[in-house]
Amino acid sequence: MSRQVYLYDPPDRFVAGTVGLPGRRTFFLQASAAGRVTSVALEKTQVAALAERIDELLDEVVRRTGGNAPVPAMAPSDVADSAPLDAPVEEEFRVGTMALAWDGDEQRMIVEAQALVELDADTDEDLAEAEERLLQDEENGPPMLRVRLTGSQARAFAKRALDVVNAGRPPCPLCSLPLDPEGHVCPRQNGYRRGA
Repeated sequence: MSRQVYLYDPPDRFVAGTVGLPGRRTFFLQASAAGRVTSVALEKTQVAALAERIDELLDEVVRRTGGNAPVPAMAPSDVADSAPLDAPVEEEFRVGTMALAWDGDEQRMIVEAQALVELDADTDEDLAEAEERLLQDEENGPPMLRVRLTGSQARAFAKRALDVVNAGRPPCPLCSLPLDPEGHVCPRQNGYRRGA
């Protein structure tokens, strides 16, 4: 079966968002252009890592070009997107592997999110070999979302993604674990819960 690549070059919109209440949210990347929408599910930590790495890569591009790349230092307010995900949110696949690159010729950030794949291997060497084969197989690999962004779009994506990640449950001031509305058993207090 040939690989399904959902290509957005450029997208009208590329955002991270959630469905559900804090503590039970499902995170998505969603790209849209010309009336089509692709949504892929991923973990909260993947969204945070992606946003942080995008900012780091853009900072490195600015540093290496001596400030000549069309990359803003901060997310421009004119491209900020705070709207909810486009409904209905239909998951195409769950993300396993992500990759980032900067196309210096086109001055574009390339974001790739590849579907999670279960690999069957007996040893660590077999697993490493299977992973390498999977990454190199452009024709028959797992589904992939590929998005090409301007520097401004990438900064705006990263800012929104971090805002979405941080919009969940507030952290406990003692242990930094998320607080549920009904409270939580704090390991720093050895499980002690104060009465109201």
